[in-house]
Amino acid sequence: MQSLLPFLLFAFVASITPGPTNILVMSHSSRRGLVATLPIIFGACVTAALVVLAVGLGVGETLLRFPRVQQVMAWAGVLWLSWLAWQIFRSSAPSTDPEAAGDNGLGMVGAAGLQLINPKVWMMAVAMISVFGASGDERARILLLSLAFLLVCLPCMTAWALLGVGSARFLTSPQAFTRMNALLALLLLASAWLTVLV
Repeated sequence: MQSLLPFLLFAFVASITPGPTNILVMSHSSRRGLVATLPIIFGACVTAALVVLAVGLGVGETLLRFPRVQQVMAWAGVLWLSWLAWQIFRSSAPSTDPEAAGDNGLGMVGAAGLQLINPKVWMMAVAMISVFGASGDERARILLLSLAFLLVCLPCMTAWALLGVGSARFLTSPQAFTRMNALLALLLLASAWLTVLV
């Protein structure tokens, strides 16, 4: 497949650039560690790959035909991300007592749900299939593109989790964690609201 290398570069850029899911992964891993964040990474990446597959099988055309559906998805995503930003903003520094860890945060299902209503993921999938998908109904090619996207997305999102784990090592006081949470919450809000205001 001649277009595989350009596709992999596109998938890498789409997966590694800062966005709502990457910010959430970084925030979660800084508070709860890499192992606790792996289900979120898996849920988000698998769902994004399934969105690419669904768009390649024709759902993208339907989405483009109904702009109201796009608007509802965009506003639902913005509201959910705003709520998650608030949760990050008011979260406390991680406890050294494992019994006091509390809830597990977003979770695999929450990350998958976020990807399903994230219009950025759908538009990325539409662009990906438009540029790299074959004309006609070549399901094997679409399946290959979805699998390749998953294989690129997993290490990219894991890199964001490792960045969160690494940042936690430098945050030696509860005040430093509070400041980092506030910054991440503001970045999450900005990335969410810019999708509907621009």
